[in-house]
Amino acid sequence: MPGPIQSLERAAAILRLLAGGERRFGLSEVATTLGLAKGTAHGILRTLHQEGFVEQDPKSGKYQLGAELLRLSSSYLDVHELRARALVWADDLARGTGESVRIGVLHKGGVLVIHHVFRPDDSRQVLEIGAMLPLHSTAWGKVLLALDPAARAELDETDAVAFTARTITDPAAMDAESVTVRERGWAGDVEESVLGLAGIAAPIRDRRGTPVGAVGISGAVERIVADGAPRPTLVAAVRDAARAISRDLGASFPY
Repeated sequence: MPGPIQSLERAAAILRLLAGGERRFGLSEVATTLGLAKGTAHGILRTLHQEGFVEQDPKSGKYQLGAELLRLSSSYLDVHELRARALVWADDLARGTGESVRIGVLHKGGVLVIHHVFRPDDSRQVLEIGAMLPLHSTAWGKVLLALDPAARAELDETDAVAFTARTITDPAAMDAESVTVRERGWAGDVEESVLGLAGIAAPIRDRRGTPVGAVGISGAVERIVADGAPRPTLVAAVRDAARAISRDLGASFPY
């Protein structure tokens, strides 16, 4: 088995040093404390600085942890807190609707599934935790597109793919649908990603009222849809679950 990569070990040691200190560290202090050559320490610090993982004080030249590292840490905590808070409510939603439940967050131009509850029957199903859902053609993605400016910015960097004849790919049509989603507080998709499947999703918000993800159900069109639209009882169940999770995250109503 290959051994550890020395440069990564040294970078990790530098980050731990900066994280554990109560002050900024200069280049010589970092090198001496960790037993590194000054040139080696400088090269690693320069790379970490370029990537945003450390910051350098322009006056003293000393280093401290950077905003990018803190942002990644916050994202990790937020996602795991969201999943922990949502477990019970997602199970209840699956039992109450008889459909599979997914919770997703914005990630790299799509929706990352961080929790998945199987449909409560004996059918064969595949666990989708870690799967990516499209932003423009799923209920979860539409929620994020409507409420999170970062989601639309990421979608604009790629071409929206038409998975079926029902998939919306026109930017103006997407904008119009986002307005509708914001007004009614939920999103739906009917055979826009996969023929025969439909979905309903609603936003999850944190204590600041910021949308941090979406919870929703998906299943066969004939179970989810009636008279051409998602069944009101299912919409209400999804919205109730989203509000319950949001309350557990500290959100207050109205937002």
